Amino acid sequence: MTPTSYPDFASLPDATSLYQSLLQHIRTQFPDPASLAIIGIHSGGAWLAERLAQDLQVEKLGFIDVSFYRDDYAARGLHADVKPSQIGFAVDAATILLVDDVLYTGRTTRAAINELFDYGRPARICLAALLDRGGRELPIAADFVAATVSLPDSQSLVLQRAADGQLSLSLDSKPADHA
Repeated sequence: MTPTSYPDFASLPDATSLYQSLLQHIRTQFPDPASLAIIGIHSGGAWLAERLAQDLQVEKLGFIDVSFYRDDYAARGLHADVKPSQIGFAVDAATILLVDDVLYTGRTTRAAINELFDYGRPARICLAALLDRGGRELPIAADFVAATVSLPDSQSLVLQRAADGQLSLSLDSKPADHA
């Protein structure tokens, strides 16, 4: 399944439609997800991971915050909303679906993989992202992506979750935080 491409943010569909597309793509590759473990990257990836675990009926669900694993930690500093990583299952020999909201430079994904290896050695790590905006600085590609979008470096996409659980996307006009 090829992700839908959107040349600009104005034509981007809503986050719920993107999520449904991502879910369907993952279901086709994992028809029996019982052996799958899902780990979401805080914060947007964690929200998606929660929903994927529920919809795929996956029991092994974890969350990681890669703040201390980023290679630009010294330059960026520590965000005020750092959350603890929570992985309550054995990572050794597991098939991990690593979930992030927006794939950009690849630095967040690299940091997440580094952190995962502190927990053990997975048999396989697949990457799922709601959106891929290009701009890779590292050789990282998502196995599952709902859509691709082109944005200037001065803009970033932000996934938000309302109190009722509804997801939405907004555009932020500052340097991208999502890698």
